[in-house]
Amino acid sequence: MNTRMRRAAVSVTATAMAVSLAACGSAKESGDTGKVSGAKKGGALKIGLLLPENQTARYEKFDKPLIEKMVKDLTAGKGKVIYANAKQDATVQAQQVDTMITNKVDALIVDAVDSKAIAGAVKKAKDQGIPVVAFDRLAEGPIDAYTSFDNEQVGHVQGKALVDALGAKAKDGQIVMMNGAITDPNAALFKKGAHAELDGKVNIGKEYDTKEWKPENANANMEGAISALGKDKIIGVYSANDGMAGGIITALKAAGLPKLPPVTGQDAELAGVQRIVMGEQFMSVYKPYVQEGPVAAQMAVALAKGQPLTIITKTTVDSPTKKDIPSMIIPIVALTKANIKETVIRDGVYATSEICTPNVKDACDAMGLK
Repeated sequence: MNTRMRRAAVSVTATAMAVSLAACGSAKESGDTGKVSGAKKGGALKIGLLLPENQTARYEKFDKPLIEKMVKDLTAGKGKVIYANAKQDATVQAQQVDTMITNKVDALIVDAVDSKAIAGAVKKAKDQGIPVVAFDRLAEGPIDAYTSFDNEQVGHVQGKALVDALGAKAKDGQIVMMNGAITDPNAALFKKGAHAELDGKVNIGKEYDTKEWKPENANANMEGAISALGKDKIIGVYSANDGMAGGIITALKAAGLPKLPPVTGQDAELAGVQRIVMGEQFMSVYKPYVQEGPVAAQMAVALAKGQPLTIITKTTVDSPTKKDIPSMIIPIVALTKANIKETVIRDGVYATSEICTPNVKDACDAMGLK
């Protein structure tokens, strides 16, 4: 993690120190079945981290190192993170939970490939006294805590941005909606928020749920939409994330559109930010990962130590299988050309030199990014 990102995480670290000083409860408060508590282990905790895939840049670039650093900070360097990535395979992720149980982790952070399919594995962990934090996606099963962004608001921000970009021409043609994977509960929330902004204001010509969020699947869907609607009829594209936006824009370019329509995104991936600078992608949603990952780590360490979550959590959420899950929801920001400096650059997510590579340099110069 670079120096600027460390500075951005200072406030989170301050909260973490408060968590580490919180009064220790008994291990039984976290559903322990006889394991040695984190307090008795003297901070030498093992925190399991299961991430869903490695195609989206955020997981390996931000989430994993931020969580590792926070666990280290909270345990005076004694704790460690045991990491595995499911590479978009729900069966593999269930097996990884079994491995974490065998390794006797003290708490588990899970970003589920499939929120329903993971429920049985979550119960297995809980039956072994291992508390489980749902990270970024609200997994089903006996989850102890949850942190994510306001996912329905993400859809609202994306949909509103697209309507604003189209302006008076919002009904002069048709838009294409490229939603995420149906196995991801967040995708349904993005879609719900987006529809609330788009319905009645634009004509939705085609809508897709994109298998596994893969850019190549979004590309194939977009090619189908262009064939069905006609390239001259498409005036905008709702894309649920930046990776899919890349596949969509490739299809639009291949179709020979004289001017690209506005395309939304999410995650502020480097390639997405570069496309925004070059005018190929209209916007993304910036989600401050410097907050979300560390919060998940705080929750896991507190649960492992048998400490209350009241210092960390601000609200509760309900999943289809459990009510009143202690939660922390992180705010989001619409990212456009107008605020790149004040968001991803200021927060140290990307250096200007990372964004302004040779193929982007002219566009950066025109924006004053140097």
